[in-house]
Amino acid sequence: MVNIKMRDGESIEEGIRRFKRECERSGVMQEIKKREFYKAPSVLKKEKLAEIKRKIRRKMLKNNR
Repeated sequence: MVNIKMRDGESIEEGIRRFKRECERSGVMQEIKKREFYKAPSVLKKEKLAEIKRKIRRKMLKNNR
């Protein structure tokens, strides 16, 4: 949960800008996008495995240089 307190003399626009920035930093927007559509558990498992394989491949390529 992101909270901000309005500063003295701060306009609403500046407060909203600060709030949006804090949402980006905390990962709220990424979480919303991630949960926007339902993914079956099998799909999530396949995506996770693909990400692990990608990381291993990158490590191996980096070590071979």
